[in-house]
Amino acid sequence: MNNPVYDGLTVYIVEDDAAMRDSLSLMLGLLGFRTVSFESAEAFLETYRDEWVGCVVADLKLPRMSGLELQADLRARGKKLPFIIITGHGDVKSARAAFQSEAVDFIEKPFDESELRRAIEKGFDRETQRIQRAETAGDQAAKLARLTQREREVLELVGKGLHAKEIAASLAISARTVEVHKARLMAKLEARNVSELVRFALAAEKD
Repeated sequence: MNNPVYDGLTVYIVEDDAAMRDSLSLMLGLLGFRTVSFESAEAFLETYRDEWVGCVVADLKLPRMSGLELQADLRARGKKLPFIIITGHGDVKSARAAFQSEAVDFIEKPFDESELRRAIEKGFDRETQRIQRAETAGDQAAKLARLTQREREVLELVGKGLHAKEIAASLAISARTVEVHKARLMAKLEARNVSELVRFALAAEKD
């Protein structure tokens, strides 16, 4: 796996069969993936940290909490780690439940190396996109935090499609002052045009 985009991502293996767990860890390690293994869903949850990034490869049938239940538990917490469910006892109901919880894939044993690798790469792609969206949102929030109250008011009205004269009338200021505020908004938000200001205005509404 010679893809620098995946640097820092880990495959979290949750498998109760020690031989299968070791085999998966060895195979994925030889493919270039970083792995961490757990013998149960409970062991995974005891160790889990919010900053973990990558994807989970979990067996469907585990002692006590199943792979599907682990996936549902993380989703209930608002965590978006991609899941790949592996099983020797696949059925339509289980596959349906996995995909309804946004599993990347549902793979029946025995599977070949390339099948699992493709699923993990798909999971890593999904995770990379999620991280990038989160970073973009964080960057937007930091920029919006630098605005004055008046600048936020102008931004809100720009987002509603009002022109300078309309904004001036609404805020009881001059159209020239509105243009000054818009120029400052463009600079602080590093916006290239009014369309990007509108995007920031929509993001500000969610704050």
